[in-house]
Amino acid sequence: MYRTHTCGELRIADIDKSVTLSGWVQRVRNLGGMTFIDLRDRYGITQLVFNSETEDKLSEAVRNLGREYVVQVTGKVAERSSKNSKIPTGDIEVIADGLKVLNASDLPPFTIEDETDGGEELRMKYRYLDLRRNPARKALELRHKMALEIRNYMDKEGFMEVETPVLMKSTPEGARDFVVPSRMNPGQFYALPQSPQVFKQLLMVAGYDRYFQIVKCFRDEDLRADRQPEFTQIDCEMSFVDQEDVLNTFEGMTKHLFKSLRGVDMEGDFPRMPYSEAMKYYGSDKPDIRFGMRFVDLTSTASGKGFKVFDDAQYIGAICAQGCASYSRKDLDQLTDFVKRPQVGAQGLVYVKYNEDGSFKTSVDKFFSADDFKAWADMCGAKPGDLLLILAGKEEKTLSALCDLRLEMGSVWD
Repeated sequence: MYRTHTCGELRIADIDKSVTLSGWVQRVRNLGGMTFIDLRDRYGITQLVFNSETEDKLSEAVRNLGREYVVQVTGKVAERSSKNSKIPTGDIEVIADGLKVLNASDLPPFTIEDETDGGEELRMKYRYLDLRRNPARKALELRHKMALEIRNYMDKEGFMEVETPVLMKSTPEGARDFVVPSRMNPGQFYALPQSPQVFKQLLMVAGYDRYFQIVKCFRDEDLRADRQPEFTQIDCEMSFVDQEDVLNTFEGMTKHLFKSLRGVDMEGDFPRMPYSEAMKYYGSDKPDIRFGMRFVDLTSTASGKGFKVFDDAQYIGAICAQGCASYSRKDLDQLTDFVKRPQVGAQGLVYVKYNEDGSFKTSVDKFFSADDFKAWADMCGAKPGDLLLILAGKEEKTLSALCDLRLEMGSVWD
């Protein structure tokens, strides 16, 4: 038996128990006659105490321990004199009387801590080490629990989970297929599914009524912030329903997940927004409505004044950032650099500061009058102290860029 308990299990009620723990050495603190070790596994951390006066035979072995060594320790549970309220096992410690090194470790290239000193590229290179960190572990635990709750909810709603094939015939969809060559049929290929579209249609025609699966999808397309070449989605299909049935089913699932995983009761109906309104005011079909800054169309008001950028634009859109008129030139230059990034794609940024004294400071004051700026401010609902940020160009591209700018400003406020 490698362990009698996990490293996150022992409590005050376990005092005086003889236990065996196995795990990874998180930290070693040598205080002369006493050595303290934090032993970690998936379930938590337990403090171990090695007393060199009473357990002299262990002293040399303990001195050779390093971070991420895998060890097995035997000992007796005792109450800690200085308790640690930050961890569940903080009231106890294990007075060690035996130690076995199960596996030695080289010094890790970064610290296995919540706030690590390793950059993303380094952590991805040593992903097996990165996965030992609490943030990665908690993310996977949340995903696991969410998958269980989704399956429970969908089962109660009458859905059947059906696993569909991965190697399939290519079907026309929105992106390019990944292809897999067939050894048995030289020159021919399977396609990896962009989504299980054909198969779920077969299931509906066959009368299975309600189908779902948590499924991998593959799309050979340019990367986006929320999309990789392979990703997981909840795929579903329902027969004999209308739009309202679909919306209510998955609104219910969302409420169930928040309640079961976060203990949050979401009362009332979710607000709904037409696609046209979402694109007009937020530039996205999944708008973040936790903050304001809805788009304002200034095309008819701001064009025809001799400013070529606006005059040639199909669309001129603005957002109002409340209380941001105090932004420095450096701040505004950083925002300009942000919208010019290839991922955003705007040509530039026009700003209008609505100062506390009612005056305006802007990057285009030689083309427009104070009355023009006041009209823009009124259309945007701006007040003294606010900042207008304006983009112009082709409508679809400008709406997308304005969406990115709005989210960037929202993240700054948050």
